[in-house]
Parts: sequence; C-alpha cells; structure tokens
Amino acid sequence: MNPIVRSLLENDLYKFTMWQALLHSHPGAQAEYVFVCRNTPAYPLSELKADVERELDHLCTLFFAEDELAYLRGLRFMKSDFVDFLAVFRFQRKFISVSTDGELLNIHAVGPQVHVTGFEIFVLYIVNELYFRRFDQQAALVEGRKRLQAKIAMLHAFGSEAEKKNPFEFFDFGVRRRFSAAWQEEVVVTLAREVPQYFKGSSNVYLAKKYGLTPIGTMAHEYLQAYQSFGVRLRDFQKAALEDWVQEYRGDLGIALTDVVGMDAFLADFDLYFAKLFDGLRHDSGDPVVWGEKALAHYAKLRVDATTKRLVFSDALDLPTAFALYRHFADRVMTGFGIGTNLSNDTGIATLNIVMKLMSCNGQPVAKLSDSAGKTLCTDATFLAYLRQVFHHPALN
Repeated sequence: MNPIVRSLLENDLYKFTMWQALLHSHPGAQAEYVFVCRNTPAYPLSELKADVERELDHLCTLFFAEDELAYLRGLRFMKSDFVDFLAVFRFQRKFISVSTDGELLNIHAVGPQVHVTGFEIFVLYIVNELYFRRFDQQAALVEGRKRLQAKIAMLHAFGSEAEKKNPFEFFDFGVRRRFSAAWQEEVVVTLAREVPQYFKGSSNVYLAKKYGLTPIGTMAHEYLQAYQSFGVRLRDFQKAALEDWVQEYRGDLGIALTDVVGMDAFLADFDLYFAKLFDGLRHDSGDPVVWGEKALAHYAKLRVDATTKRLVFSDALDLPTAFALYRHFADRVMTGFGIGTNLSNDTGIATLNIVMKLMSCNGQPVAKLSDSAGKTLCTDATFLAYLRQVFHHPALN
C-alpha cells in the first residue's frame, strides 16, 4: 500500500491559519492533543495500531516542497516568516505516541503546540482510511458514486427554485473523516466540474492547490480553547483570542467560531467592535435555526446591517439540511455551508465519529462547552464545572 499522507499540504486550511497565529502570539505554549472515537466501530480500532505507527513514521519523514511553499506564500494572509518556518519544519516522532487499551486505540501528541498542533488532521484521516480499507472497496465506490450523482441531481433540481437575495454556496470540509484520499479527490473534482455555480472550494489545501479551487477555513475550537491557559482572566479568554486574530489577519479570515463556551456566552463577548471587524460567524453545534436567529438578533441589537455579514453552517450537514437553512436565512444574510463526512464518506458504510482534541495547554486543562450533547470533552471535572459557572453554561446530557 502507498502511504496515506501524500503531502504536508494535505491539511485543513484552518490548521495553517491557527498555526501561524499561535506561532506569532504564543510560540512557547506546550500542548496535549488526544484522539477519541465517539461511536462504536465495526471492529476494534486497536487492531490498527501497527499500521498507524507505520503511517506516523512516514509522516515524520515529509517536508514541504518548494512549489507548496510558493503556493502558501501566494495566499495574502500567510506571512513570509511563517512560510520560512514551514520550510524547515518536520514532524517529530517523539511528540506522538500510540497505544491500546483493550479494543480502544489511544493516540497522544504532547509537546510544543507549534510542533504538535499539525498532527490532528493527519491522525484522523490516517485512522479513517486504514479503517475503511478493511471493507469492500469496489462496492463502496459504486455506492458512493451513485450517491454523489444523486446529490448532483438534487443540486440541479434546487436550481429551479426562486432565487433568494444571496446565492447558495457550499464547500468541502471532508478531509478529516474521508473514506480515502482518492475518493475525496474524485468527489471534489466531480463537484467542481458539475456544479461550479454552487461548489465554491475545499478546506483541503492540497486539493485547492491542485485544482485551482479556493481554500476555505479560518479558526477551530483549539485556537480559542488554548487562550483558556494563556494567562488572561478566564472570563476574558474569547475576547483575547478574537483580538489577537484581528491583529494577526487585519481583516482577512473574518469568520469567527461561536460555540467554544456556547452561543450565548460568545455573543456576550462579541460586542460592536468585533461585530464590525468580523465578516460573520460559524455554527458547529446546537440547533442551527435557533443559532442563526440569535446571531441576527444580536446584529440588529448592535445596529449592524446583517445583509453585509455571513453565517457559515458546518455541523454534520447534508444537502437537504443546507437547502432548508438557506431557504430560512438567505434573504436576510449571506450564507455558506461546509459539508464534511456526507460528501467525503457517504458510501453506505457506517462512518467513524473520531476527533483529536486539545485537552491541556501549558499544564492546565482546557475545554469546549458545546451547545450539543455529547460534544463536550474535558478530563478535569473540576475545571469543567468552573468553566460552566463562569459562563453560566448548563450541563447537557
């Protein structure tokens, strides 16, 4: 088998943007990332241990090629010193370990955050592809292609609907939980060819470069979570993270993630200053309609024209859900839809719900208080209770 990781560029764009921001603002931070499977796989992931070890060994031999560095340097929000850092960057095998506990697969990355943050997406798609290699590949691809054509037909039918004020646009967010690299590439190429009026880019930087697509992404939970350990008052960590982002990107990459401690707590921090500086918000947990209405009400309260802003939805989306949200909001605000697993791993085989999350930073626990039950991850119950108290966040079952 060929190695799964083809290029260090095959990562989500927001990994690079967060990486740059953290390198500039907190280069000495120490971090721990932990792999978790949230559902029950068809066979024990512990069986993949040797293969995962081999793939990580390979990952740690890779470096950025000159044309890849030139591509990153051509993105106006990438700073030259960060690209210079990437030119000499290598993943260090000593910072990541793999073990098993019964049927469970444990993967820990511990070390300087600017050296271990990049492991996350590679680990997830290494585990995912190794897992799905054990199923009937041909049958899965036949079913996947049938489902992909059904999605394209759905998009063409959608095009006959009356136009809203703003266009329908969606993106591929599927690198982390894809069926395989080859299948994600086939999906992206097919969508770009068949429905370019709707399909507007991919978070996969490697594919964006290869096919001249727009790379999509700004920030993820780990960026804001890290600020829980960066010495600011806990109540102020979101404002500190957003302020540093503004100073780093000066108007670029203006979509803020809202659900690190819940939408209500986010809006309490998202004052007129931030509402004017950021282009919009991204939804990743909780009821999307309730979330969107809260966002619009907040803009109205601040007397900010919501028609100049964008709401991006990215929580377990499929096309019918995206269409419904578009119909609800598109006359009042610009929208965007990041679709992940339903594009890159819709082949008729039950998918894995795997994540690799930041669990501690600078020796302190960090946490996300999701607006969806089952998404909160924290190993320190005392810190989690304190975080809930500070942000008045209810415990979800």
